[in-house]
Amino acid sequence: MPEIVADVSNSNPAGDNIQTGGYVPHKELFGYSSPRSPLTTLSPESDSMGLSVDSPGGVDTSIEQLYNNVCEMQSSDQSPSRFSYLSYGQESRIDSELRFLAGGDFMKPDGGATKKTIVIIDEKEVKEASNDSNPTVIIPKSEQSSTPKTRIPSRKRIPSRMNLKKQEKISPNEDPAYLGTYLLKQARDLLSSGDNPKRAFELAQRALKSFESIQSETPNLEVVMCLHIVAALNCSSGRYTDAIPLLERSIEIPNMDQGQKHSLAKFAGCMQLGDTYSMIGNIENSILCYTAGLEIQRQVLGESDSRFGETCRYVAEAYVQGMQFDEAKRLCQMALDIHKNGSPEEAADRRLMGLICEAMGAYETALEHYVLASVVMAGDGHETEVAAIDVCIGDAYLSLSRYDEAIFSYQKSLNLFKSTKGDNHPSVASVFVRLADVYNKIGKLRESKSYCENALRIYVKPVAGIPREEIASGLIEVSGIYESMNELDHAINLLKKALKVYGKAVGQLSTVAGIEAQIGVLYYMMGKYLESYGCLKAAIVKLRAVGEKKSALFGVALNQMGLACVQIHSINEAADLFEEARGILETEYGPHHPDTLGVYSNLAGTYDAMGRWDDAIEILEYVVGMREEKLGTANPDVDDEKRRLAELLGDAGRNRNKKSLSLEFLLDA
Repeated sequence: MPEIVADVSNSNPAGDNIQTGGYVPHKELFGYSSPRSPLTTLSPESDSMGLSVDSPGGVDTSIEQLYNNVCEMQSSDQSPSRFSYLSYGQESRIDSELRFLAGGDFMKPDGGATKKTIVIIDEKEVKEASNDSNPTVIIPKSEQSSTPKTRIPSRKRIPSRMNLKKQEKISPNEDPAYLGTYLLKQARDLLSSGDNPKRAFELAQRALKSFESIQSETPNLEVVMCLHIVAALNCSSGRYTDAIPLLERSIEIPNMDQGQKHSLAKFAGCMQLGDTYSMIGNIENSILCYTAGLEIQRQVLGESDSRFGETCRYVAEAYVQGMQFDEAKRLCQMALDIHKNGSPEEAADRRLMGLICEAMGAYETALEHYVLASVVMAGDGHETEVAAIDVCIGDAYLSLSRYDEAIFSYQKSLNLFKSTKGDNHPSVASVFVRLADVYNKIGKLRESKSYCENALRIYVKPVAGIPREEIASGLIEVSGIYESMNELDHAINLLKKALKVYGKAVGQLSTVAGIEAQIGVLYYMMGKYLESYGCLKAAIVKLRAVGEKKSALFGVALNQMGLACVQIHSINEAADLFEEARGILETEYGPHHPDTLGVYSNLAGTYDAMGRWDDAIEILEYVVGMREEKLGTANPDVDDEKRRLAELLGDAGRNRNKKSLSLEFLLDA
């Protein structure tokens, strides 16, 4: 009879393909974190793909980090004003708005002289006020007696930058365009200093309202900048759904026919929107946004510009996250063709190419890229990056079963991380995990457990400032090793700790769903089918919520939940789940993939239990044909499928009077 099979292969840290009787692949479950900026360093203990060398790792939703690479599009402008968070508009307007609020006569930036205004303030505020770049004459009160009497304007005195909060009431006859510019600049200054993000958010919102009150057919790039700032601050507070419509508006406003600044603004909006979708785990939409941004940059800079190459690598990382390795490889090769100059950018490209090749099973090619990247980084004195690449080299050796060379690479990396980051850094723990994996594979379980314990001592009490994603990722990896040792209770406890690390963060729903799915698989292996069903159902609800209804991971999770339904005798629900999983895996993997064939077998067994023998026979005949084609007629798995098909055909030949075998029998078989 057709049986329900649960032989989904589990990708262990080494990349080995081992049939594990129902394991959900770890890389598929937990590889949904946001891609890092092209200018950030890879955290080797994280599944994220940050591959560069210039700034601290971690996804940063601040304007500076989001736009660090974007500002490079402004070609040869290397003036200090480039730091001013995508200054699409004219800085000269900022001078006049200060004059406006001081109460003096002024002319708009289209020409004409501006009269100076004399304002008398306290001596202690002279230094503050004098820092404002404006034509206002500042006279301390102590010098008032020697000052010619001047009619003071009726408006309030000019506010200092530090006293802006007190200046809440604005006269209704003030021009909203100048008010918006003033508020926008203050918001950007606060963002630059990092002192008060909440106040910056309020100012940016007020600036946006001021600009929106103006009826104009001309695209206003200051509105675009306001939208970017408000969206980024929403993201930093976890309000991703509020950020998305703002960024969509910011993309619609710029007109690329009006020059490079408009192109820059549209590019920035596309990339920031892609980052936001990535943060909530919506990789499909994220890739669409990144691809649109990449095309804009190509039109502006051309295909040979180094900055275009960095964005190619950035988008390739997103494709890796989405497990679309062919497209990731194409884009990474474009970046390599641009950066072939022995630079850190080339090293970052080669490192990503190594990861892609390793994911595609080309371990020798991956090793070549890693070694070349290591040579470049070592030549430039980047010890931390060399240590991270040594970890990748060890992974490649482990995938090739060259265990001694893998251990040597890991030990070298361990020493470098200890010397550069300290003994208790998660980077050190990540190498402990890899050494534990090696010793587990060669059967030295005592050494393996010792390294696991060393890693857990760091993960349980991490040093301050370490992103929670790194801690959770480490706990997940250690859990996988205990799982392979068949210590399932310990593995589940570590996964639950990883869930607590993430908490209820909106941007981590896909990762949390992956952890819950793996817990469900472990409960299934322990025979706790109700607990398995509950965890898998919670995972699937989250995956639907974040738009992962078409991913291979979602199909695998549906298959696992279907198996749990079989065990709790919910046959109709199981059939629905297997059918949905079949449709997804046919699209993602194709009808000949082993995982797809496994779902076919499960569905055939379920149809048999429901009395739908014709449907079961049709599916099982296809499975047997594919097994023979892929594995050969002498393979034991093929013989088993043929035997089950023969029994099913025999039952149908007896006019289906014989009661079909129970699903428990099918599963045992």
